[in-house]
Amino acid sequence: MPVILQVALGGAIGAVLRFGSVKTATQMFGAGFPYGTLFVNVAGSLLMGVFAIFLLDKLDGRYAPLLMTGILGGFTTFSAFSLDAMNLIEKGRMMLAGIYMGGSVALAILALVAGMALAKAMI
Repeated sequence: MPVILQVALGGAIGAVLRFGSVKTATQMFGAGFPYGTLFVNVAGSLLMGVFAIFLLDKLDGRYAPLLMTGILGGFTTFSAFSLDAMNLIEKGRMMLAGIYMGGSVALAILALVAGMALAKAMI
């Protein structure tokens, strides 16, 4: 399959997964805080850490266009993060916006490190 089709297919899959995750989180926890986007960013970073080790180090990037660029690119977006943060700011919920922004970045980086460590431990 050509690389461009791998990215397109993966992007479609990732976008559907993101939509379902955000919708489920909103149904479970309400719309007062962007739990779904926070989950997607952290889970996507964890998976990116795992894929970075397995796909890039062990499989010479063979499935990276489909899984990393496509699926994870469609699944995790900081454009959604930015919009959620701005919505909290516009509602005057500055402290919650700060917690959301700082927590998203810190947890995503920690999840990436954890994913890489997990993948290395499994090798």
